[in-house]
Amino acid sequence: MDNKRILTGDRPTGRLHIGHYFGSLRNRVKLQEEYETYILVADVQALTDNFNNPEKVRKNVREVVMDYLSVGINPEKATIYLQSMIPEVAELTVFYSNLVTISRLQRNPTVKTEIAQKKEIFGESVTYGFLGYPVSQAADITAFNASIIPVGEDQLPLIEQCREIVRKFNSIYGETLIEPEAMLSKEKRIKGLDGNEKMGKSLGNAIYLSDTEEEITRKVMSAVTDPNRIKKDDLGNPDICMVAYYHNLFTSKDEYENVCKECRAGERGCVACKKQLAKDIIEYLKPIREKRKFYEERPELVDNILMEGTKKAQIVAKENMKRIKKAMKLDYFEDFHI
Repeated sequence: MDNKRILTGDRPTGRLHIGHYFGSLRNRVKLQEEYETYILVADVQALTDNFNNPEKVRKNVREVVMDYLSVGINPEKATIYLQSMIPEVAELTVFYSNLVTISRLQRNPTVKTEIAQKKEIFGESVTYGFLGYPVSQAADITAFNASIIPVGEDQLPLIEQCREIVRKFNSIYGETLIEPEAMLSKEKRIKGLDGNEKMGKSLGNAIYLSDTEEEITRKVMSAVTDPNRIKKDDLGNPDICMVAYYHNLFTSKDEYENVCKECRAGERGCVACKKQLAKDIIEYLKPIREKRKFYEERPELVDNILMEGTKKAQIVAKENMKRIKKAMKLDYFEDFHI
């Protein structure tokens, strides 16, 4: 078994934003140089809370892949594949559902938080599919013998759930599956333009990697600043200003310190500060936007990259499934095909 295989991915529910970039994408570009990397476009998982809007999921598959390619994910080094085209994942999900109780899923902190956030979708009755998505995630991981899973701190309970399922499986069927390790991201979650602790597609507080210069400028000009600062020469507090927060992401350390110094002294107006930030973000994202434009003009190339990655992933998952079914005594007829 390969102990240098990483698995990660995103739900295709919208284009990716700078929160994704600083939180995971930038690190994936580095990791693909050191590890055998598999990146799934999690369309099946996206349907757990978008089951009534499949077109939304479908149209965003290519958008997410283009975002991957634009930031530097190299299809020669990382395998990008479509979750719904790996039937072994669905099969493993069924097998693993016997190894975890409903009460254990209900106690999962990440699941509890996400159910609370989706009251408008589920009301008081969550679906089986959403409650059980950690089981499907365990299937994603083990279908590829992935041993390292890059995650944020809020996702750690999901990895622990997977580890429990793996231990239970191995205790019953013999040492078959790798117990994955979480690779905790060193990056903090990026706040939204409105000061929300989370930058989210559904929150309307995100700057997307594909945003135009005009869109970036408009969004930055709406960012929340120190509410107590009314006039330009009022003394400001950059610690509670989202413009200063983003300067820290997109400018040099010296420039950021200068922004804070001038803000505290009342020497820098918010409008001028926002205009400078917008200019810096536009310049920072320019190579990404240009590369994305290349792929936007070549949709067939994007589709081919996804198809080739999916074909490779299908072969790997199929081979692993043979070994798993053998351990489960489900290998009835060798070389039998329908």
